[in-house]
Parts: sequence; C-alpha cells; structure tokens
Amino acid sequence: MPLQLTVKKIDGKPGQVYYPLQLNTIPKPAPGPGELLIRLRSCALNHRDLFIRQHLYPGISFERPFLADGYGIVESTGPSVSPAASQLIGKPVLITPSRGWISSPDGPDDPHQPWTVIGSSQLTDAGTAQEYLVVPEAEAVSAPEHLTAAEGAALPLVGLTGWRALVSKAQAKPGQNILVTGIGGGVALQVLQFAVAMGCNVFVTSGNAEKIEKAKKMGAKGGVIYKEKDWDKQLLGQLPKDRPYLDAVVDGAGGDVVARSVKLLKAGGVISSYGMTVSPKMDWLMQAVLKNVELKGSTMGSRKEFEDMVAFVRDKGIRPVVSKVVRGLDNLQGIDELFEEMKEGKQFGKLVVLIDAKEEDQGGKEKISVEH
Repeated sequence: MPLQLTVKKIDGKPGQVYYPLQLNTIPKPAPGPGELLIRLRSCALNHRDLFIRQHLYPGISFERPFLADGYGIVESTGPSVSPAASQLIGKPVLITPSRGWISSPDGPDDPHQPWTVIGSSQLTDAGTAQEYLVVPEAEAVSAPEHLTAAEGAALPLVGLTGWRALVSKAQAKPGQNILVTGIGGGVALQVLQFAVAMGCNVFVTSGNAEKIEKAKKMGAKGGVIYKEKDWDKQLLGQLPKDRPYLDAVVDGAGGDVVARSVKLLKAGGVISSYGMTVSPKMDWLMQAVLKNVELKGSTMGSRKEFEDMVAFVRDKGIRPVVSKVVRGLDNLQGIDELFEEMKEGKQFGKLVVLIDAKEEDQGGKEKISVEH
C-alpha cells in the first residue's frame, strides 16, 4: 500500500514540543470528476513545516499528509477533465502549494472562504509527503521540462512567495537596484534568481561571507554581512554611481530593516516584507514616512501568480537551488536530519526528499548533494 508521512501528536507546549514524524500506509486514491491522480516523485521542506513540528503554526492536522511542495507524474484522470488536463497523463506537474486564492492581486478572493497552505492543515486534505495525491486539475501546473524532480519540488512555495514579493509587490523592473536580505533561504534565493533574470542589479545580506560569495556567482552585484554594525554604509559604497540608491528591499527577517534601509531607499521606494523571522514586530520610522517609503506585506500568492511564476521559470530556464536531498519517504532519519539542518540554518537552498529511494532523479543535468 502507498506510504504517507504525517506528524504525530505528543504532549508538550508550543515552542517546546517537537512532534515526531509518523509513516503510514493508506489505500491508493482514485480520481473523481475533474481530478488528477499524481504519483509524487519528490517533496520539499519549508520553515512552516518546522514551525508545525514545534506547534508554532495554527490549524495543525495530525491526520493529513505533511509538506506543501510537490512534483510528480500524472498517472490518470477522473471523468470530465478538460482536454488540456487529459494531455498531462505521463507528464510531470507541480502542485499548487495553497488552496482558496485564485486570482485576486489583493489577497484571497473570498474573505469568507478559508485560504490555507497545504500540508498538515485542518482546512485541506492535500499534502505532498505521500506517494499518491489526488487534486482538482486546476491545482496542478505543467512542470518546466528542464527541471529535475528535486528542482521541481524545490520551486512551488518559495517560488510563489518570492514572485509575489518581487513582482506583484515590489514591482521590480530591469535596471533597478534590489536588496534581498537573508540570502541562503529558499525564498531569498528564488528572489535573487528572478531579479537577475529580469535584469535587476541585486545586492544581498547574509550572516555568512560564504553565502554572499555563492550569491555573487549566481549574479548578485554585491553583498554585506548584516552582523556588522555599518552594513548599510558598506552597501551604499557598492551601489552603482549612476544610481546610488535602492529601488526596493525584499525582506523576510523584519527586525531593524526599516531603520537600516530607509537611508538607502529612493523616495517612494518599497520594502516588500514576506516574513518576520527576527521578531513579530518591526519599527516604522517617521523618516520613512517623510521619504514616502512604502511597506508592503506579502504572503504566498494566488494560483494566477503561481502560473505566471512557473511560466517565467520555463522561459528563463531557471533552476531552483537545491541544498541537499535524501532518498525515500520511509527514510525518517534522513528527513529528520534535513530538519536539523534547517534549524541550524546551514542550508543554501532547498532541502528535498526523493520519495522513491530507488528512482533516478532524471530531467536535468545539474548535480545535487544526495544523502542515502
């Protein structure tokens, strides 16, 4: 019977508990009208999944499959699918990582209907840590042909989050100077790749000089270590002389980002905030008000933005950065080691699970680090 991974409930307080992984066997699902049956080949971790294991995330389900990122092959369809969906049989697809947000640029289309990220959610039974998944045909998008299974799983959630933060919110354009904070995380790396492909001048921050050098090899124009007190002054010295300011900051940390970046941003510049890992609060300064700086919150994105993002990845040949891969959904020790790597902030890119330990990761030429 097919395998499925969930989190197991144990006693403990939020932030102190750490839910173990639980491997289950389930009946193979069958697609209904308008649905696709997908044999999942890979899934990937996000910080949300670590928060779930620590009970620092709302609406957790201990019965529904874990994880939100997924890449797989369409095995069959139910009745009444569209002609386009019927053409997907035998082809790779990406799973949309959320439910309840179709196309509105402002936020989930119907405020009275729930919106949720998939994976261990009380609001949807979808999750990608399993061998088979049934989804409505609209919730699967044809995968770019150049992606491997590992790269495909690395893309959905961080790609969507980064795309909305950079394109929909910061409205990045060729030639602009964009600061991406916290390089090394999945979203930040995806923003870097998108912005470079758009023709932006990208600068990065990190607590690690090695990560900055890796970002430069990926096309970043420069970078600074945020642990240094004068990093904002250092960054000013790296900006082009004919454009000595930032057009936008794409940030997932919060903290003192407003105080540091307001001196560098142009009048009317944008801070696009997709997370606040430093603290759930952030100071807003009068200096930013007087400079007409815009602070824009950005959370994941719509199905329309997901489709646009995937089309851009296909057109530009972008390959998401994979930090490490383990083989086998039943390799609980290996998956736990990926979570430890995330806890310690060691990764540069995404942490991925190839679901079938015996299957080759075909579809691309880039080498990946694999733990058996």
